[in-house]
Amino acid sequence: MAATAGAVWGRTEQQDFRSRVRGTLLGAAVGDALGAPVDGLPLEEIRREHGPEGLLDLAPAQGGRGAVTQLTQLTLFSVDGLIRAQVRRDTGAWHPPTDLHRAYLRWAATQHDWGPDERRAEDGWLAREEWLYARRSPARACLLGFGDGTLGTLEAPKNPGEQGPEAAVRSAPFGLLVGWEPQLVFQLAIECAVQTHGHPTAYLAAGAHAVIVHALARGEILDAAVQRALALLAACPGRQPVADALQRALGAVRQGMPTPERIEELSGEGTADGALAVAVYCALVGEDVRHALSLAVNHGGPSSAAAALTGALLGALHGETSLPPAWVAELEGRPTMLVLADDFALEMTQGPTLHGPATSSPAWLERYPRA
Repeated sequence: MAATAGAVWGRTEQQDFRSRVRGTLLGAAVGDALGAPVDGLPLEEIRREHGPEGLLDLAPAQGGRGAVTQLTQLTLFSVDGLIRAQVRRDTGAWHPPTDLHRAYLRWAATQHDWGPDERRAEDGWLAREEWLYARRSPARACLLGFGDGTLGTLEAPKNPGEQGPEAAVRSAPFGLLVGWEPQLVFQLAIECAVQTHGHPTAYLAAGAHAVIVHALARGEILDAAVQRALALLAACPGRQPVADALQRALGAVRQGMPTPERIEELSGEGTADGALAVAVYCALVGEDVRHALSLAVNHGGPSSAAAALTGALLGALHGETSLPPAWVAELEGRPTMLVLADDFALEMTQGPTLHGPATSSPAWLERYPRA
């Protein structure tokens, strides 16, 4: 599927796109929830607690089985911000990085408020979801980056030394802008990543992940999607760690059966480039989504981030029906994710009928205010 801006969407195209949107969001969240119990634990400790093969099923973490972390929370607010950006486009005040920043500030409010403030109608519906008002080990870089109203930019990034994978994970929804050119998707992901992660390794990994998701959502195979990301990275200062990590992931596929030790080698120091390499490798070698996600969590690095990146790739590639049903069924916040995914698909395919010059839906504008 290679829809372009202004294209007329057929019914089959719309159904396929909605499945890929759902797959991306649910896949990332399932990976996040699967990795949460072992995130950052040494491989030996994972095996000691979960058996010689490691963690192969959801386990209690963050208060229960299937509970998600801040990675999923922020990914959902990425989707919310993208929808709001499209709605605000009608006003002529269109700057997606600013709209995403406002969405992330709404997430930041969930980390210090007791619950939603019904008086703030401009917050929209997602910020009124009570289950999101939970601190799930938020990364210090995210708390600092969104700790004030200042927008980080490429010229003045927030946390310029931060190389973690959090910004890459929340960038998956940018790849679902299938009507955009890859270069624009890449640029948007970077501009939003520097709001918290100002090191090139982190923000270029975010751009690369978004572009890979974008290619998969448009129907390309994973190898070709990675090559597209490498081509865009080629012109970027500071690209080498991310470019090398992707090349290592592709090369590791030819080295025999996957092992936790090989995945740990790809993960490296747990920075964004390593997490992205693990995700690409696991998505390529996994026998199915369940196997790929199990590979992605059983190592001593950032298991939640690596598996969330993996799940987003496979969900964009295969759609929602490829995900393990038993894991999806236990996923915290699944009803919210499904509504948000369907709203995103509706906005991207039918936006002009919801808030265009000829017709307008008051209910839609209440859910996604222009303010």
